[in-house]
Amino acid sequence: QLQLVESGGGLVQPGGSLRLSCAASGFTLDYYAIGWFRQAPGKEREGVSYISSSGGRTNYADSVKGRFTISRDNAKNTVYLQMNSLKPEDTAVYYCAADPIYEVVATGVGVDFWGKGTLVTVSS
Repeated sequence: QLQLVESGGGLVQPGGSLRLSCAASGFTLDYYAIGWFRQAPGKEREGVSYISSSGGRTNYADSVKGRFTISRDNAKNTVYLQMNSLKPEDTAVYYCAADPIYEVVATGVGVDFWGKGTLVTVSS
């Protein structure tokens, strides 16, 4: 079965850190750009960060620049999102998406694969 599986979410206090993982099952991520998206309750989905298939190109939403870092380990078929200095407004379900075309991932529209999400809650 071809799928993306996110993990690493949980409850963390403001200022804390989490590392999310996006693992592929049934296919290799080597040729896919990956995006992380999030959706908070009552809000629209928003793009958080994107990484090209080679890892040489990355982008971040202004709201997470300097706090979040996207990376990939193709040998482990996994992409990561390191989240530091977390704020309550980072609370959301985080999803990863994969598509061979970076620009498609960056829009989140028409991507080949979506994961089911992992919940991140930032609260004291």
